[in-house]
Amino acid sequence: MPSKYLANRVATLKPSGIRKFFDIAASMPDVISLGIGEPDFVTPKPILEAGVASLQGGATGYTSNAGAIELRQAISSHLQRMYQVSYDPAAEIMVTVGVSEALYLALTAILEPGQEVIIPTPCFVSYQAEVILAGGVPVEIPSRVEDDFQPDVQAIADAVTDKTKAILVGYPNNPTGAVASRETLIEIGKIAEKHDLIVISDEIYDQLVYGVAHVCFPSLPEMRPRTILLGGFSKDFAMTGWRVGYACAPKEILQGLLRIHQYTVMCAPTTSQMAALKALEVGAPFVAEMQAEYDRRRQLIVDAFNEFGMPTFEPRGAFYAFPKITIPGMDDDQFATELLQSEQVAVVPGSAFGPGGEGFVRCSYATAYEKIEQAMERVGRFIGKHQP
Repeated sequence: MPSKYLANRVATLKPSGIRKFFDIAASMPDVISLGIGEPDFVTPKPILEAGVASLQGGATGYTSNAGAIELRQAISSHLQRMYQVSYDPAAEIMVTVGVSEALYLALTAILEPGQEVIIPTPCFVSYQAEVILAGGVPVEIPSRVEDDFQPDVQAIADAVTDKTKAILVGYPNNPTGAVASRETLIEIGKIAEKHDLIVISDEIYDQLVYGVAHVCFPSLPEMRPRTILLGGFSKDFAMTGWRVGYACAPKEILQGLLRIHQYTVMCAPTTSQMAALKALEVGAPFVAEMQAEYDRRRQLIVDAFNEFGMPTFEPRGAFYAFPKITIPGMDDDQFATELLQSEQVAVVPGSAFGPGGEGFVRCSYATAYEKIEQAMERVGRFIGKHQP
């Protein structure tokens, strides 16, 4: 029973579907986890050493609330080089405690109570929850595997009301691995422009793409003035535990995020910022190496599920496969539960990621190739037991 002292918006939040299965798996022996979206690589050595050196050099105090200026300058240069989008490091970029804080700041800064945020789904599990915590109302727009999990542009347009404030998109996508096409993003931009909406673009997996190009949303025509761009270091550079991300936006928007940030966390950890700076200076070869290995694993897991008779959309970004369950009478939650109990393989039900995810499971291939091979043997055995 919820505590009478908790705010209703907190007391009624659903627990994360990811953590539920992770917690169960953690209590079982011999589990192969395809559940958590965390790189299995250790942060590259030069980046680690930069963090250690900053500590040994005595850099243990606060930075500017917005983050170390040299890191903001490096982020600005990185975005210009990668996507030809320009942000002023002094006034339009801030460093955050991961992209999760950046998203919370963005939503809290722009939303009045009851305003709506349109979210294409399936999506990362925290999107809807963070909208609610910021006092807003999430409006979920399912995408379909038949459309390669591209956002349903017409449905987004139809969902706009006088309460709509923003559209929140996350591509490359967690959990589907979809990469939104330039044409689709342009159409979303037209909707935002027509109705004077803000677009929050979570691009945490931007460099983990396979055979396609990532499109940075504010680089699209006329989109920079109405976009809050979120990025970070956790996925591309294998730095999840360092907790460092960033937000970029026009000055008048970014200053709102910064006001909240300075009264909550003050600044991102100094050590993490120095490591992130080194990541942008020397990390490109390491990212390419990890991306190539993810690609190898991607092909293994997609081919295996297709052979098992579980049709699997080909992921073009991030590090997730999203196979469709074809066992008669079995939904995604039951599939994940029984697979974990009988074969010790952890996956996440697709329904945890919102409408459109029902009947699928998310399988992370951010784990060793050999472990994926073992997991696929177990999955094949599990499916074989349920074939007529």
